[in-house]
Formats: sequence, C-alpha cells, structure tokens
Amino acid sequence: MSLIRPYGDTTGDGMVQLSFTLPMAHSKIAEGAAAQLANKMGMDPAMVVHSKAMGPDFTFFVVYGRVNHLVDPSVVEVVERDYPLLTPKEANAEIKRTLRRRMVVVGGCIGTDAHTVGIDAILNIKGFAGEKGLEYYREVKVVNLGAQVSVPELVEAARTEKADAVLVSQVVTQRDAHLLNTREMSAAFRESYPADKRPLLVVGGPRFDETMADELGVDRVFSRGTTPGEVASFLVHRLTTREAS
Repeated sequence: MSLIRPYGDTTGDGMVQLSFTLPMAHSKIAEGAAAQLANKMGMDPAMVVHSKAMGPDFTFFVVYGRVNHLVDPSVVEVVERDYPLLTPKEANAEIKRTLRRRMVVVGGCIGTDAHTVGIDAILNIKGFAGEKGLEYYREVKVVNLGAQVSVPELVEAARTEKADAVLVSQVVTQRDAHLLNTREMSAAFRESYPADKRPLLVVGGPRFDETMADELGVDRVFSRGTTPGEVASFLVHRLTTREAS
C-alpha cells in the first residue's frame, strides 16, 4: 500500500479534527492557548471550531487543521485473529469433544473498577452486538464476580471453581490503573499456579493495546468492540490446542 494522508474536505488534504481539555477558564486566551498547542502538535493552520467551559477552571476544545504527516500502512503492527470464529453450537461441540466436560470461566472487574458493562457484555446471556454472552453456551460454566474484585479474591475464585480461563475487564484507566492492575493480576496467578496449570488470562477494555499481551503477562488482550463470539472462539481454540498437546 502507498503512503497516505488524512482526509478532510478533499482526498489527501491532511485535515484532521482533535479534541482536548485545558485547565483554563473559558476565554479568548484559552482559545489562543488551544490553537498554540495544536500548532506545536503539527497542525498548521489550526482552527478552534468549538470551545465550551467545563466548570469554572477548565475548557473543552475541538480544533480542526492540516497536518503534513504521512502514514505507511505497510509497517503498522496489529494483532490479527489467528483462530477461527465459531458459532455457539460449534464451540459447544468442540468443548464437549476435546475437554469432555464443561469449560469453566471466571470473570470480573478488579481493583476499584466498578464498571461492569464490558464484562457483562461478554459473560451475560444478553450479550453484545447481537451475539449471546458465554452464559448462553451450554458447555460453558460462567462465574461472574462483578465489580471491585481484589486480585486475591480473583485467584481464590479461580482455584475454587477450577477455572480454565479468567476474564478481566478494565474501564477505569486514570494513571494507567488498568495496566497496573493487570500486571498485579498476572503476577499473582504466576505465583499461585504451576506454569502448565495456570488458567488462561484474558483482559479487555477500551484503552488496552492489543499488542501488549506479553508485556502484561496475559494470554490475550481484547480492545473495544470485541464480541462474545470472538472471546468464546479464542478460549475454545487455546484450550483445545492445549489439551491436544
């Protein structure tokens, strides 16, 4: 693929839109500061097309302008799906054939994270994006621990339930809390299990980078838009592959 530029009004014009908040009261000076920041980020010209006070001491901005940067798609690194997508019927059949028992999945939100929308979308039968959650799968036992689960509680639940996989959702990301919590979790499981007995560790959330699985010590990272079918297919693929070896 050839080098490309952002598209705004006409092909290759390099126009982009950027939004951010500055710790300044809403004023003409604040708008000038926003334009200055955009200039320093490589936008020239930079036009403040929207500004709105966010309380007495902060202002939210939308800036529109041109950048000269080029993108080379040939050197972009992403995590490609390396397993087949299975229907619930196919997943159930594969679990029954390979494991000869139900697959046990323990999930929850660790740390102070109280946002269960993500984990519920994957685990609850109502699911997400038109797909049923893992509770719908006949050959899967789901244990949803909910929100604000401590790492020791998660490890203990995994041991008690003899979990094959542990799913963790992290939405709160201030000061990289999702990364710190994930590293703490993976370290705890490494200390508590022999390497060949440890359950699969899967984390997900809107701010995760899918390329960071090895760095975080987990088996898979899922980002925004992940569906229950994708998670179920990954778990079945990894667990059946492990059993076969």
